[in-house]
Amino acid sequence: MKIVVAFDKFKGSLTAPRACEIVRSALQAARPELQIVVKPLADGGDGTAEVLQSALGGEWIVERVTGPLEAMPARGKYAWVKERKWAVIEMATASGLTLLGAQHRNPLRTTTYGTGELIDLAVKRGAQKILLGVGGSATVDGGVGAAMALGWRFFAANGRRVGQGGGELERIARIEAPVNAKLPEIEVLCDVDNPLCGEHGAARVFGPQKGATPEMVERLDAGLRQLANVVKEQLGKDLADVAGAGAAGGLAFGAMAFMNAKLVPGIETAISASGLPEALTGASWVITGEGCFDEQSLRGKVVAGVTHAARNLGVKVAVIAGNATRPKTEDIAILLTLRKEEMSLEQAMANAEKLLAENAREIAARL
Repeated sequence: MKIVVAFDKFKGSLTAPRACEIVRSALQAARPELQIVVKPLADGGDGTAEVLQSALGGEWIVERVTGPLEAMPARGKYAWVKERKWAVIEMATASGLTLLGAQHRNPLRTTTYGTGELIDLAVKRGAQKILLGVGGSATVDGGVGAAMALGWRFFAANGRRVGQGGGELERIARIEAPVNAKLPEIEVLCDVDNPLCGEHGAARVFGPQKGATPEMVERLDAGLRQLANVVKEQLGKDLADVAGAGAAGGLAFGAMAFMNAKLVPGIETAISASGLPEALTGASWVITGEGCFDEQSLRGKVVAGVTHAARNLGVKVAVIAGNATRPKTEDIAILLTLRKEEMSLEQAMANAEKLLAENAREIAARL
């Protein structure tokens, strides 16, 4: 019996490769006769660069860049696929939330400037295509910081340059493009479909988890709307309502506006690069999962992508999630969770490796 193991990360507990290895090992120990194929996956969120680097090959390039705060250094990195001249950049390594302590999380001040520096460095290395993973950001600056690093200039009504951070967006009145800027093809790997502004936009949905108070959320949303209006008026690009424009605090919007990037579902890129469809051919089961199985899981996340691919090939699906807030669907034959009713979230995360192995052994007995 052929089994494919294709997990996303369990955020805060396990990387995708580690989760896959735990399940593979537990299955093999319980059922030595199984043929097991491992395919770690990601959906554009943090961890995407690691998964694509593993699938595509290549080396890690570490660069000193600006962190999520203007005066803060960071060790940003990207995967360099020399044979294709591709760079896989994970913005979280330069502009990510995990780089900040709780006391420094303030999206009025945080910036994507360091992500723009990584893009610039990859271009100077000779990148002919850039894949940009945008999960895990600390920012709500509409991608303006990244654009600044690439030579774009933003001015207030009084003619003075606008500074970095989401709190400066409301001041933008004029945009000036760099001269002779040449960028390669850029794809933004999205894991959400939120627009830039409004009820489901970057500020209201993601701002609070990045440290925004209710007052900050209102100011950030107004600033993003101001940015979108100026981009529409001066650059002729109406992008605010594009699905996914709100990813990474609007970095996806900025990439479209200032880098001519296109947004693509991160899970589709990861599935193609990993060779998952080929691996599923002839398989009886695929076992997948992520930290939380919820409504978002079936909208562009790893479980959704794996389930869709498996359905097309008649492969049965088992899901192991850290926690589940929705019931399994008809496409999912088995749904197990690490967290049991009597267990706290902290306990489940602290014992994730042991609990994941136990769930894998249970599935092995049911195959």
